[in-house]
Amino acid sequence: MSFASETLIWYDKPAQNWNEALPIGNGRLGGMVFGSVEQELVQFNEDTVWYGGPRDRNNSDALRNLPLLRKLLFEGRLKEAHRLSEAAFSGTPRSQRHYLTAGDLYVGIDHPEGELTHYRRELDLERAVAVTTYQYGGVTFRREVFCSYPDQVMIVRLEADRPGALTLRVRFERKKGKHMDASRRHGTDTIVMTNDCGGKDGLTYSAAAKAIAARGTVSAIGEHLLVDRADEVTIVLAAASTFRTGDPERRCHELLEHAAVQNYGVLLNNHVEDYRRLFDRVKLELGAPAGQELRLLPTEERLGRVQAGEEDAGLYTLYFHFGRYLLIACSRPGSLPANLQGIWNDSMSPPWDSKFTININTQMNYWPAESCNLAECHEPLFELIERMRENGRVTARNMYGCRGFVAHHNTDIWADTAPQDIYPPATQWVMGAAWLTLHLWEHYRFQPNPDFLKKAYETLKESALFFTDFLTESPEGYLVTNPSVSPENRYKLPNGESGTLCYGPSMDTQILTELFDACIEASAELGTDAEARQEWMAVKARLPEMRIGRHGQLQEWLEDYEEGDPGHRHISHLFALHPGTTISPDATPELAEAARITLLRRLDNGGGHTGWSRAWIINFWARLLDGEQAYFHTKELLCKSTLPNLFDNHPPFQIDGNFGAAAGIAEMLLQSHLGYIRLLPALPGAWPEGRVRGLRARGGFRIDVAWSGCRLARAEIASESGKKLRLYTERPVRVTAPDGDDIPAERNGRFMELQTETGGNYIIVPL
Repeated sequence: MSFASETLIWYDKPAQNWNEALPIGNGRLGGMVFGSVEQELVQFNEDTVWYGGPRDRNNSDALRNLPLLRKLLFEGRLKEAHRLSEAAFSGTPRSQRHYLTAGDLYVGIDHPEGELTHYRRELDLERAVAVTTYQYGGVTFRREVFCSYPDQVMIVRLEADRPGALTLRVRFERKKGKHMDASRRHGTDTIVMTNDCGGKDGLTYSAAAKAIAARGTVSAIGEHLLVDRADEVTIVLAAASTFRTGDPERRCHELLEHAAVQNYGVLLNNHVEDYRRLFDRVKLELGAPAGQELRLLPTEERLGRVQAGEEDAGLYTLYFHFGRYLLIACSRPGSLPANLQGIWNDSMSPPWDSKFTININTQMNYWPAESCNLAECHEPLFELIERMRENGRVTARNMYGCRGFVAHHNTDIWADTAPQDIYPPATQWVMGAAWLTLHLWEHYRFQPNPDFLKKAYETLKESALFFTDFLTESPEGYLVTNPSVSPENRYKLPNGESGTLCYGPSMDTQILTELFDACIEASAELGTDAEARQEWMAVKARLPEMRIGRHGQLQEWLEDYEEGDPGHRHISHLFALHPGTTISPDATPELAEAARITLLRRLDNGGGHTGWSRAWIINFWARLLDGEQAYFHTKELLCKSTLPNLFDNHPPFQIDGNFGAAAGIAEMLLQSHLGYIRLLPALPGAWPEGRVRGLRARGGFRIDVAWSGCRLARAEIASESGKKLRLYTERPVRVTAPDGDDIPAERNGRFMELQTETGGNYIIVPL
């Protein structure tokens, strides 16, 4: 039985601005397609077009001032500590490099006399193709735009149903030409743009476009490509920088020539087959399939209906698949990881530099990678972490006198690990690399591969090594991080003084607990480092315990301070609930209740006002097994933090909310973080019927689930690693093979346990 398709985003008018354009990408190369009629605009990016070059920004005065800063914080002398920290523990210079727009491709189109009718533009998530169609003067025009991963180029295909109807002008721009170094023709059918990214030792890059026409003529004059009276036109665009190649222009021509010898059908088929190999792994239906009346509405109108209080289960399905689409489009093996805007940026000075912000945002980008069956898309993050190790060792040694490696709350294309900004609520936080390394552990938990674990373990161990040196004894007798902050909140002292610097905030302890647990478990599985294992256990035992404050909330700091901003977008001290594992309703009900109160206090004071924060809140409620709240905040995300093209709105656009929400929907349907699988743990009443195929669970399991009346109807679990299956079930279940034969399983309280075989399939049906 096929799944009802909710994979088409469409509009009945061209994009009026960038936030209405439709994104395409192949990980390395991305574009925003406007679907304009007279002059099509595709704003494009290449993932390595960043300002400047690598630098050593480690503050040489940090190490000699570290004992004094720690003393000031232990003694509560905040003003002196803040003053010293801003001078001695900021980067030199204070800011890392920033991402840049690559350029604009304009395609001017001559139309016959007449009127524009039957306009439609769409993004087909099943094929990863942006399509624009319309009639003008009785001629039907069609454009298809996509970025091919196999051929590493962007394709713009133009067709008309009247022979010789395509007359075009193609040119490059970059922010109205003010940031373009050179634009010229190359031969008779290609134009080239070259640019200096700026800064000392900065990168340079090139972009090139080649036109191939069926019938008609193609010529290159000045910086323009001219196509006259063609039946069909294929424009191939390539881009490259000196980050990966010594001669970017030559690389562009190589890519163009490789693509040009293939006909359009082959290019399209190669692209679609490669893309669907990833996208088709997961299918989803939430509630009954959308009726024809909803499918006939443009996506923007469907979004407006939900914002007005209407129900549209299909729109949530579409939004979930859009999140998966975006991850495939901006993070593929060989590319850089998804940054704050994925890969899509039209600015020379983007918000927050469009870097990798690693005190939540970059990590959130990858929350759906494993659960939503896109593990390959995780690889660019792992590659960046490995490059950060080398720089992080220098930062650890020179700024803190520690072994291992460390990073703060941002990094960039050069894997910079020194502190970013002079921003007291965030700058002096040394947990960035530790959190990132946990993504390696998560990848292993979802796909238990001993060879991967051997490599990941070395990185995890080196991160833990930093903290065995860095942690220091507090006046209370704990081992704590000092200095640190709780990203990115402020606290208030009884005398009214406001502070950010502290020692041993809850988030730090929670991340370290996960890190040491991962190292302990990994070393045991690998049968190595028994002595280090004992040390990690001893250090972990001396970390501060989580505390419940006077409001019944989980304390954010060691002291029960009042928050400077009770509705702050960061809810850092609930890391242990999500993405961590040490708070749960099953294992720690008192802490789970404190987490619930913490969320309610944040929300009562205006929390969730940014898109990514709302997405995190969805995941929190799902982990608290509260499907109604998880659904409410998914709806709030669509209502308050979603742009017309379904991009997440911080504001402005920031892609982490798209990814966090997709992960949150998966978390509502399947959880496996506590050592067992729980099906439909936070299913809301708004989705009483539904099914999902292809989600992944830790332990190496692929899972299909169907439900009816908000209760499990059937599940099929495929074991890819032969691990023991431990399934939480409130009602007894029957386990069978696909042929219907019963498979014996043990019942242990509310758990069904079964030793699986690699490649085995197990049907779960409630009795």
